[in-house]
Amino acid sequence: MLKDYLRLHFIVLLWGFTAILGKLISVPPVELVFWRTLLATTGLGLLLAGRKMAWRIPPAEALRLLGVGALVAVHWITFFLAARLSSVSVCLAGMATLALWTSLLEPLLLWRRVRAYEVGLSMLTMVGLYLVSRAELDQLAGLLVAILSAGLSALFSVLNSQLVKRHTPLRLTFYEMGGACLSIVLFFPIYSRYFTEGHGLQLALYGYDWLWLGVLAGVCTVYAFSSSVELMKRLSAFVVNLTINLEPVYGILLAVLIFGTEEKMSVGFYLGTVVILFSVLIHPVIDQWNQRRTRQKEAAEVLV
Repeated sequence: MLKDYLRLHFIVLLWGFTAILGKLISVPPVELVFWRTLLATTGLGLLLAGRKMAWRIPPAEALRLLGVGALVAVHWITFFLAARLSSVSVCLAGMATLALWTSLLEPLLLWRRVRAYEVGLSMLTMVGLYLVSRAELDQLAGLLVAILSAGLSALFSVLNSQLVKRHTPLRLTFYEMGGACLSIVLFFPIYSRYFTEGHGLQLALYGYDWLWLGVLAGVCTVYAFSSSVELMKRLSAFVVNLTINLEPVYGILLAVLIFGTEEKMSVGFYLGTVVILFSVLIHPVIDQWNQRRTRQKEAAEVLV
């Protein structure tokens, strides 16, 4: 069991490393996500073939998964763009609002009731964001793009929570990565003409780009995903969710270690980040306590 816990933390560490890799790779965010999704689709396809798993699904379902994949592409593009517009630390502070976005989107899309404690934690997150934005005004654009990226990630998670009930995770992700790659290819003509300032597509990789891209696609995407799915069979959802919420912490620590003074922020930034992370980390604890209390109440009503 200890080995599983350590492996889970290593996976979350890898996810926290993705923003750093996005900064190390020289190609622009759109081209970077194209390469990532192309390599990830290839890797997942090889996994499906190696495990002799069926990959064909009804056309309507395939279109749904490909559409969600397009959403993933926009999320990753905005994520890497945020890391370029600001420091990695500010980007990850904005991404830590994922739980806030999820608490807002789930009641709207899944028709579940609003939970009072989630509203309270959302307000606490907003206080943390205010402190971060006031402390790092010169990086506000990157923070806002990161918050948008977190919202897209939350939307993807909510939609996926329904799709994963009908498809195996590996096949689902294969189609979504394929959809992400295909959507970027279709976007290339518009992007090349209107968004590259006349430079056109910059798909060429230089120096260590192939190494960092290989780590991003092979290790941080294919390996991390397949391993996390395996661990979810043995670890509770509470443990997994709580550990995943540590991703911004690991990412900020790695950024400080790798980039040094470039990633050193003001006291206000760290205070705001601590407030955000506290609201994120305490959420699954309160959620589990609330679920236990609900079960006890239902059991008591049955006895009566």
